[in-house]
Amino acid sequence: MNTRAANRYAKALIELASQTHQEDAVYADMQNIALSIVASKDLQQVLKSPILENTLKKSAVDAVFGKNAQPLTLKLFGLLAENKRMELLQAIATQYQTLYNTQKGIVKAVVTTAIALDEALKTKILQKSQEIVGSGKKITIENKIDPSLIGGFVLRIGDVQVDTSIVNQLQKLKRDLVENN
Repeated sequence: MNTRAANRYAKALIELASQTHQEDAVYADMQNIALSIVASKDLQQVLKSPILENTLKKSAVDAVFGKNAQPLTLKLFGLLAENKRMELLQAIATQYQTLYNTQKGIVKAVVTTAIALDEALKTKILQKSQEIVGSGKKITIENKIDPSLIGGFVLRIGDVQVDTSIVNQLQKLKRDLVENN
């Protein structure tokens, strides 16, 4: 996938959205688009198909997202169809979200746990995350579930990772035992 092109489209879109004070509404569109494309194999195939014409791809995207999408988002669909770049839509949506978060000072913390987080754990993880990133940044938490962790959590913020999972502790114990023998 051409991430450089997707980055250019996303930068242009967020600049235009900021100038027209629509960055929040377009952000909601981009979240919806990214999640929907990830969830739908059919939509992925339509966008990536070299056989389908871009006008048909645009029609499909308009049918799925057009009713609730912002006018700026609809213009993006038209521009991508015109430039034969509809396959970049998911990458553009994802990159837009990243640029938006950077612009708003929002840091995404990905927490992988064996079970879903309750509010008490979410609060503790938010506090730990705030220690890592420092004050002045807003943190959003994305909770991924991985039962193989057994317990504990893996917190990832940018390139910082805190791994307190039981499976990690068991692996460390195993390495220590092997090294001491």
